[in-house]
Amino acid sequence: MTAVAHQTGSAIRPFHLQVPEEDLDELRRRLAATRWPSRELVPDRSQGVQLATMRALVRFWAEEYDWRRCEERLDALPQFTTEIDGVDVHFVHVRSPHGDALPLIMTHGWPGSVLELLGTIGPLTDPPAYGGRAEDAFDLVLPSLPGYGFSGEPTEPGWDVGRIGRAWGELMTRLGYTRYVAQGGDVGAGVTDAMGRQAPEGLLGIHVNLLVTALGGPLPAGTEEERAATEAIATFRASGFGYFLEMATRPQTIGYALLDSPVALAAWLLDHDTDSYEKISRAFVDGRPAGRLTRESIVDNATLYWLTGTGASAARSYWDSYGVAASAAAARQAPSEVSVPVGFTTFPGEIWRTPRSWAEGSYPTLSYFNEADRGGHFAAWEEPELFATEVRAAFRPLRAPRIPRPRR
Repeated sequence: MTAVAHQTGSAIRPFHLQVPEEDLDELRRRLAATRWPSRELVPDRSQGVQLATMRALVRFWAEEYDWRRCEERLDALPQFTTEIDGVDVHFVHVRSPHGDALPLIMTHGWPGSVLELLGTIGPLTDPPAYGGRAEDAFDLVLPSLPGYGFSGEPTEPGWDVGRIGRAWGELMTRLGYTRYVAQGGDVGAGVTDAMGRQAPEGLLGIHVNLLVTALGGPLPAGTEEERAATEAIATFRASGFGYFLEMATRPQTIGYALLDSPVALAAWLLDHDTDSYEKISRAFVDGRPAGRLTRESIVDNATLYWLTGTGASAARSYWDSYGVAASAAAARQAPSEVSVPVGFTTFPGEIWRTPRSWAEGSYPTLSYFNEADRGGHFAAWEEPELFATEVRAAFRPLRAPRIPRPRR
């Protein structure tokens, strides 16, 4: 089945987390039993995640890290699960204290999780507490992708970004939202882009911070900015595309290592893009985090993947969306145009910094574009307040006109 079954009567169940202590003991045992490779033979990351970075990370993970702090933070939030199309979907649902809040569903990516979005909750649901305006507030829905975190694993292939987008439309309907907006980066950008093309009833607009269409074919490279972006994509394909290719073609193979060794899992999660890797490495080796990319938050994310055993199922999401079968299906049918307004923010540390001309070419309905002055691929995680400012600005024109209260 490829369409999402509409299940109006399906239950929305409260979700609470309590990891058994023996699971944490087992994690520490496996960390202590790590078999280390010899040091890389180059002075940079061109052979992969560096030994010094991993030794520092594992030392912190085994000796200083406290999972219970993360667990308490999660359990302080309203969390739920509901079954959609045969998969239990986990989501955080935080309602704004301000009236007329605009519902927003926001999707994380890989190698992140719902944890990468938690820092945006305050700035998005309660803007005045962060220097913003009450009229820019959102009701926030943060789902975990199928096969990631606390969501269930799909038991059949076919859970590509389009199917997830349809599931998110069903989720917002099930929550009673008749008008809402959507946002995403990384895999979440693919899901949000798909939602913009599906245009489910009630979707007012989307905002993304990665141009997913840039990997689909040649784009103009006439200006200096366009040439720089083209070169960045070429560099990524030549030297940083290994994780993508492995998960899109052989997710089960890498899954054995990700489920068996927490150190292999952490290294795999770190080996994404140069900007984020250098920031994460600096946090462990030199003790200088970039924004919220701290040692604690990075290990929180790795621990979540480990405790939920979702390394392999998350990898399979790439096979579903970007593997051979998915690519062949996409080649047979051109995607629909996005018909809703699109907001786009490009961050300087992204894998490629998207020129406005590319965003306009991909999204004729582009209604907001901005170049942020800091932040990278994990913008919501690294710079949550700046990220929230961008989201508020992008969706501000889509809010219903406010009706002045009568004078007394």
